[in-house]
Amino acid sequence: MNPEILNRKGARKAQDIPQEVLTLLNSGKIETVNLTEWLAIDHLELIKHTFEDIGISTKVLTDIYDQVANQTKPSTMNTTKLVGSLLYEKYAGSDDFQPILKKLSTHQSDSIRCYAPYLIALNDQLTIEEKLDQAKKLVADTHFGVREVVWMALRPGIDKNLDTSIKILSNWATDKDENIRRFTTESTRPRGVWCKHIDALKENPALALPILEPLKSDTVKYVQDSVGNWLNDASKSQPQFVIDLCDQWQQTSPTKETQKIIKRARRTIDKK
Repeated sequence: MNPEILNRKGARKAQDIPQEVLTLLNSGKIETVNLTEWLAIDHLELIKHTFEDIGISTKVLTDIYDQVANQTKPSTMNTTKLVGSLLYEKYAGSDDFQPILKKLSTHQSDSIRCYAPYLIALNDQLTIEEKLDQAKKLVADTHFGVREVVWMALRPGIDKNLDTSIKILSNWATDKDENIRRFTTESTRPRGVWCKHIDALKENPALALPILEPLKSDTVKYVQDSVGNWLNDASKSQPQFVIDLCDQWQQTSPTKETQKIIKRARRTIDKK
């Protein structure tokens, strides 16, 4: 593989992606390196070039291909969810399910790995504990796209089993992996982005304190931003909770990291 391709920074506009790079991306042979590339993936080409090696039958491949091609509102997120959901529907309960899930989860293409979370999240034979446990490696994935898809896929189950999820995620909030720590807040944001709100946390954000408290002075900006965004969400329905918590953190955690979180958390409150 050309080192210049592997070490590329990535084009800023889709039309500027070199054809050689786009061909390799759509063949599942390399990862995307930025959002522009991630959004430029042709999933029809990707599944055509990779699914046979993953173990997907010709019949299933053809069916998925047709459904992806006939979407009324195609987008990267919608397509990813559709493909993952169809793979679950086609293989749930079969002997091929686990081998296919493993190959999806460990594929060199980040876009292929993005299908895997739905095979876990949609599995109604698993408890929320088992879903989170099975998805943990994807939660810690080195690629931003996989990490975004996995929290979106698991979020409905987390919402449905909120108390248990918070208990599990409060332990994850002290994990040495920053991606796992960030998942705890991103997956439980009261309002979230491109997803259904979690009404219980909009009404009573204090339920998530076991997650928030360990992160109040996290050293990683990626995590700090997520904590701040979580509290900013909460401020739109329960501003006094956020004000009181930020005041408390000012006293108990006088660090620059906490200050950054507080500033982000209060941005809606301070505009008023």
